[in-house]
Amino acid sequence: MFTGIIQKVGKIENITPKQGDVRLTIHTADWDLSDVALGDSICVNGVCLTAVELHTKAFVADVSSETLQMTILGDAVVGTRVNLEKALRLSDRLGGHIVSGHVDGVGHVTERYQEARSWRFVIREPKELARYIAPKGSITINGVSLTVNSVNDDQFDVNIVPHTLQCTTMNDLEVGTAVNLEIDLLARYLEKLLTSSDNSDYGVSKDLLQKSGFWK
Repeated sequence: MFTGIIQKVGKIENITPKQGDVRLTIHTADWDLSDVALGDSICVNGVCLTAVELHTKAFVADVSSETLQMTILGDAVVGTRVNLEKALRLSDRLGGHIVSGHVDGVGHVTERYQEARSWRFVIREPKELARYIAPKGSITINGVSLTVNSVNDDQFDVNIVPHTLQCTTMNDLEVGTAVNLEIDLLARYLEKLLTSSDNSDYGVSKDLLQKSGFWK
Protein backbone atom coordinates (compact mmCIF):
# COMPACT_ATOMS: atom_id res chain seq x y z
CA MET A 1 0.00 0.00 0.00
CA PHE A 2 0.99 3.61 -0.64
CA THR A 3 -0.36 7.09 0.08
CA GLY A 4 0.13 8.94 -3.20
CA ILE A 5 2.58 11.38 -1.61
CA ILE A 6 5.58 11.32 -3.94
CA GLN A 7 8.93 11.00 -2.20
CA LYS A 8 11.28 11.31 -5.15
CA VAL A 9 11.33 11.80 -8.91
CA GLY A 10 13.57 9.20 -10.50
CA LYS A 11 14.65 8.54 -14.05
CA ILE A 12 14.63 5.35 -16.10
CA GLU A 13 18.29 4.53 -16.67
CA ASN A 14 18.04 1.25 -18.55
CA ILE A 15 15.37 -0.96 -20.14
CA THR A 16 16.30 -4.59 -20.70
CA PRO A 17 13.87 -6.87 -22.58
CA LYS A 18 13.56 -10.30 -20.94
CA GLN A 19 11.47 -12.93 -22.74
CA GLY A 20 8.48 -10.66 -23.35
CA ASP A 21 8.82 -8.75 -20.09
CA VAL A 22 11.27 -5.95 -19.32
CA ARG A 23 13.64 -5.15 -16.49
CA LEU A 24 13.86 -1.48 -15.55
CA THR A 25 16.78 0.21 -13.86
CA ILE A 26 15.60 3.39 -12.18
CA HIS A 27 18.09 6.04 -11.10
CA THR A 28 17.14 7.53 -7.74
CA ALA A 29 19.97 10.08 -7.21
CA ASP A 30 20.14 10.96 -3.49
CA TRP A 31 16.96 9.09 -2.45
CA ASP A 32 17.79 6.99 0.61
CA LEU A 33 17.17 3.30 -0.13
CA SER A 34 18.79 2.01 3.06
CA ASP A 35 15.39 1.00 4.48
CA VAL A 36 14.38 -0.89 1.33
CA ALA A 37 15.04 -4.64 1.12
CA LEU A 38 15.02 -6.98 -1.84
CA GLY A 39 11.43 -7.93 -2.55
CA ASP A 40 10.00 -4.69 -1.17
CA SER A 41 7.42 -2.77 -3.17
CA ILE A 42 8.09 0.62 -4.72
CA CYS A 43 5.43 2.61 -6.53
CA VAL A 44 6.68 3.79 -9.93
CA ASN A 45 4.35 6.26 -11.68
CA GLY A 46 1.46 4.66 -9.84
CA VAL A 47 2.51 1.05 -10.55
CA CYS A 48 3.49 -1.23 -7.68
CA LEU A 49 6.79 -2.90 -8.62
CA THR A 50 9.08 -5.26 -6.71
CA ALA A 51 12.71 -4.31 -6.15
CA VAL A 52 14.86 -7.20 -7.42
CA GLU A 53 18.20 -5.38 -7.21
CA LEU A 54 19.31 -2.49 -5.01
CA HIS A 55 22.21 -0.17 -5.73
CA THR A 56 23.55 2.99 -4.13
CA LYS A 57 21.64 5.32 -6.43
CA ALA A 58 19.31 2.98 -8.29
CA PHE A 59 17.05 -0.02 -8.04
CA VAL A 60 15.94 -2.64 -10.55
CA ALA A 61 12.42 -3.98 -11.05
CA ASP A 62 10.78 -6.43 -13.43
CA VAL A 63 7.69 -5.34 -15.35
CA SER A 64 5.35 -8.02 -16.70
CA SER A 65 3.86 -7.98 -20.19
CA GLU A 66 0.42 -7.39 -18.63
CA THR A 67 1.66 -4.25 -16.86
CA LEU A 68 3.38 -3.05 -20.02
CA GLN A 69 0.10 -3.38 -21.92
CA MET A 70 -2.18 -1.88 -19.28
CA THR A 71 -0.09 1.08 -18.06
CA ILE A 72 2.07 3.84 -19.48
CA LEU A 73 5.21 1.96 -18.45
CA GLY A 74 4.89 0.22 -21.80
CA ASP A 75 5.69 3.54 -23.49
CA ALA A 76 8.60 4.46 -21.22
CA VAL A 77 12.03 5.13 -22.70
CA VAL A 78 15.45 5.68 -21.22
CA GLY A 79 15.37 9.12 -19.61
CA THR A 80 11.65 9.06 -18.74
CA ARG A 81 11.06 10.71 -15.37
CA VAL A 82 8.93 8.74 -12.91
CA ASN A 83 7.26 9.42 -9.56
CA LEU A 84 8.54 7.20 -6.75
CA GLU A 85 7.14 6.21 -3.36
CA LYS A 86 8.17 3.51 -0.90
CA ALA A 87 5.55 1.19 0.55
CA LEU A 88 3.54 2.53 3.47
CA ARG A 89 4.51 1.49 7.01
CA LEU A 90 1.93 1.31 9.79
CA SER A 91 3.72 4.13 11.63
CA ASP A 92 3.65 6.50 8.62
CA ARG A 93 1.33 9.46 8.15
CA LEU A 94 -1.45 8.87 5.63
CA GLY A 95 -1.01 12.23 3.95
CA GLY A 96 -2.83 11.37 0.73
CA HIS A 97 -5.24 8.44 0.47
CA ILE A 98 -4.93 4.66 0.33
CA VAL A 99 -3.27 3.72 -2.97
CA SER A 100 -2.75 0.10 -4.02
CA GLY A 101 -0.44 0.65 -6.98
CA HIS A 102 -2.80 -1.33 -9.21
CA VAL A 103 -3.61 0.87 -12.20
CA ASP A 104 -7.27 0.79 -13.25
CA GLY A 105 -6.85 2.44 -16.64
CA VAL A 106 -5.00 4.95 -18.77
CA GLY A 107 -6.36 8.47 -19.22
CA HIS A 108 -5.22 11.38 -21.38
CA VAL A 109 -4.65 15.06 -20.67
CA THR A 110 -7.09 17.16 -22.72
CA GLU A 111 -6.34 20.59 -21.22
CA ARG A 112 -3.90 22.30 -18.89
CA TYR A 113 -3.99 25.94 -17.93
CA GLN A 114 -2.88 28.18 -15.11
CA GLU A 115 -5.24 29.42 -12.40
CA ALA A 116 -3.55 31.92 -10.09
CA ARG A 117 -0.45 30.05 -8.82
CA SER A 118 -1.85 26.59 -9.53
CA TRP A 119 -2.40 24.65 -12.74
CA ARG A 120 -5.62 22.94 -13.70
CA PHE A 121 -5.40 19.66 -15.61
CA VAL A 122 -8.39 18.15 -17.40
CA ILE A 123 -8.17 14.38 -17.85
CA ARG A 124 -10.29 12.11 -20.03
CA GLU A 125 -10.71 8.76 -18.33
CA PRO A 126 -11.78 5.43 -19.88
CA LYS A 127 -15.59 5.30 -19.92
CA GLU A 128 -15.67 2.25 -17.67
CA LEU A 129 -14.03 4.27 -14.87
CA ALA A 130 -16.33 7.30 -15.06
CA ARG A 131 -18.83 5.99 -12.50
CA TYR A 132 -16.12 5.72 -9.85
CA ILE A 133 -14.93 9.33 -10.10
CA ALA A 134 -16.80 11.88 -7.98
CA PRO A 135 -16.32 15.60 -7.25
CA LYS A 136 -14.11 16.08 -4.17
CA GLY A 137 -13.25 12.39 -4.25
CA SER A 138 -9.72 11.01 -4.50
CA ILE A 139 -7.92 9.95 -7.67
CA THR A 140 -4.36 8.83 -8.31
CA ILE A 141 -2.60 10.16 -11.41
CA ASN A 142 0.82 8.64 -12.11
CA GLY A 143 1.05 7.77 -8.43
CA VAL A 144 0.08 11.25 -7.18
CA SER A 145 -2.85 11.47 -4.76
CA LEU A 146 -5.16 14.26 -5.94
CA THR A 147 -8.63 15.63 -5.27
CA VAL A 148 -11.16 15.71 -8.10
CA ASN A 149 -12.48 19.24 -8.62
CA SER A 150 -15.33 18.52 -10.98
CA VAL A 151 -16.62 15.83 -13.31
CA ASN A 152 -18.05 16.32 -16.80
CA ASP A 153 -19.15 13.14 -18.62
CA ASP A 154 -15.93 11.21 -19.30
CA GLN A 155 -13.61 13.98 -18.10
CA PHE A 156 -12.56 15.30 -14.71
CA ASP A 157 -10.20 18.02 -13.58
CA VAL A 158 -7.69 18.51 -10.78
CA ASN A 159 -5.71 21.48 -9.49
CA ILE A 160 -1.96 21.13 -9.02
CA VAL A 161 -0.39 23.48 -6.47
CA PRO A 162 3.17 24.77 -7.06
CA HIS A 163 4.75 22.34 -4.57
CA THR A 164 3.23 19.29 -6.27
CA LEU A 165 4.15 20.66 -9.68
CA GLN A 166 7.77 21.03 -8.57
CA CYS A 167 8.13 17.75 -6.65
CA THR A 168 6.44 15.36 -9.09
CA THR A 169 6.36 14.76 -12.84
CA MET A 170 3.03 16.58 -13.24
CA ASN A 171 4.74 19.50 -14.97
CA ASP A 172 5.92 17.08 -17.68
CA LEU A 173 2.33 16.46 -18.77
CA GLU A 174 1.13 18.12 -21.95
CA VAL A 175 -2.14 17.91 -23.86
CA GLY A 176 -2.37 14.38 -25.24
CA THR A 177 -0.05 12.82 -22.66
CA ALA A 178 -1.22 9.43 -21.35
CA VAL A 179 -1.40 8.95 -17.57
CA ASN A 180 -1.94 6.04 -15.20
CA LEU A 181 -5.18 6.27 -13.23
CA GLU A 182 -6.19 4.49 -10.05
CA ILE A 183 -9.63 5.13 -8.62
CA ASP A 184 -10.34 5.30 -4.90
CA LEU A 185 -10.40 1.79 -3.44
CA LEU A 186 -13.48 2.69 -1.41
CA ALA A 187 -15.46 3.17 -4.62
CA ARG A 188 -14.63 -0.38 -5.72
CA TYR A 189 -15.66 -1.92 -2.41
CA LEU A 190 -18.82 0.17 -2.21
CA GLU A 191 -19.89 -0.97 -5.66
CA LYS A 192 -19.24 -4.59 -4.69
CA LEU A 193 -21.41 -4.25 -1.60
CA LEU A 194 -24.24 -2.57 -3.48
CA THR A 195 -24.27 -5.00 -6.40
CA SER A 196 -23.73 -8.20 -4.44
CA SER A 197 -26.75 -10.49 -4.46
CA ASP A 198 -26.40 -11.05 -0.73
CA ASN A 199 -25.68 -7.47 0.37
CA SER A 200 -28.69 -7.65 2.67
CA ASP A 201 -26.52 -9.68 5.01
CA TYR A 202 -24.42 -6.57 5.58
CA GLY A 203 -27.33 -4.18 5.94
CA VAL A 204 -25.90 -1.97 3.18
CA SER A 205 -28.17 -0.51 0.51
CA LYS A 206 -28.41 2.58 -1.66
CA ASP A 207 -31.38 3.72 0.42
CA LEU A 208 -29.38 3.43 3.64
CA LEU A 209 -26.47 5.37 2.16
CA GLN A 210 -28.81 8.13 0.97
CA LYS A 211 -30.40 8.43 4.40
CA SER A 212 -26.95 8.58 6.01
CA GLY A 213 -25.76 11.32 3.66
CA PHE A 214 -23.23 9.20 1.78
CA TRP A 215 -25.19 9.09 -1.48
CA LYS A 216 -26.92 11.95 -3.26
